[in-house]
Amino acid sequence: MLVEANSPVRHIVFDIGNVLLHYDPEIPFLHLIPNEAERSHFLSTVCTSDWNLEQDKGRRWEDAEEMLIADFPDQADLIRAFRQHWPEMVSHAYDDSVSIMLDFIEEGQDVTLLTNFAADTFKEARKMYPFLNLPRGVTVSGEIGILKPERGIYDRHVEVFDLDPEACLFIDDSEKNVEGAIHAGWQAVHFTGAEKLRDDLGRLGLLVAA
Repeated sequence: MLVEANSPVRHIVFDIGNVLLHYDPEIPFLHLIPNEAERSHFLSTVCTSDWNLEQDKGRRWEDAEEMLIADFPDQADLIRAFRQHWPEMVSHAYDDSVSIMLDFIEEGQDVTLLTNFAADTFKEARKMYPFLNLPRGVTVSGEIGILKPERGIYDRHVEVFDLDPEACLFIDDSEKNVEGAIHAGWQAVHFTGAEKLRDDLGRLGLLVAA
């Protein structure tokens, strides 16, 4: 999906998870819960993606853990392990995508980040992956209490960084989030890999070193 507007792109906005960084909450549980069926059951019924998303919206981990432990007291250690082992979930950067972002920064393009991320884990991510500190700025959902694809997070990003929505290009791996950007008046690219991203950027006339 590549959605273009009439305005030339002047602001490039990257998502982070599964665009610049690999994220998979199952990784630490491969050794914490070796049995595949038990692991799948735990992640689909206890520490679910919906539960985790509330931390991306600003809920404190302590409150999130307390709520789950009340419902699943026998799983208390594994529930706490989700946060404790979080760094394992962001196992590596996507070097090809990061290279594209760094090329834009080196060329003097206006690059910012817009991400659904818990506030405290994002601070850890910035230490683990220093390239996250290089763009001009970042909007973190957990810091402002608004999640993609809600309209408010796109409008907030535009306001804080003084952007022209029609001149923004958003790059995200979630079609819902891409659609949210489009509804906010942005241009957008659905990310499925660095090679396809380079092709999409080429069609927009944005020069990125191969």
